[in-house]
Amino acid sequence: MTQVRVVYRKFDGSLHWNYETRLLGEDDHGIWVGADSGTIVHRGPTRTGPVEGPHVLLFPRQSWWTACFNAAPHRTEIYCDITTVPHWLGETEVTAIDLDLDVRRRRAGAVELLDEDEFAAHQIKYAYPSDVVAEAEASAAWLFENVRDRNEPFGSKYHEWLKFVA
Repeated sequence: MTQVRVVYRKFDGSLHWNYETRLLGEDDHGIWVGADSGTIVHRGPTRTGPVEGPHVLLFPRQSWWTACFNAAPHRTEIYCDITTVPHWLGETEVTAIDLDLDVRRRRAGAVELLDEDEFAAHQIKYAYPSDVVAEAEASAAWLFENVRDRNEPFGSKYHEWLKFVA
């Protein structure tokens, strides 16, 4: 299978989360990659350890977010990062700018909007343009509603992809 390097950066271009995954395929929702248990993750250049368990990532084609779907028993079922539209560098690397806001659904069902304080601070620190702020806020609202209501791909669709890594 094709290896895909996943690279999240901050708005100033600095390296954020990054690690190797495997290309799983694509569907109407976007392109799916997977990471097995033990996959090594870095925050910037620093190794933070292996992932807790297998998961798949969805990179939509034209949306301002990415989504991580964790295999059970991980307590976080879905974790969505508000980002710029993911950009593919060939078939072996995908990158996006992490805009701080996150939407999480716990395995028990609770849905939360996270890191609003970080988003507010980074609007000043990185001088986010007003259109970036508007896109991030709109994406966060859309994600919160769709993750909460279990609209696909946040319903059961991702289980088809988890079979490749779990």
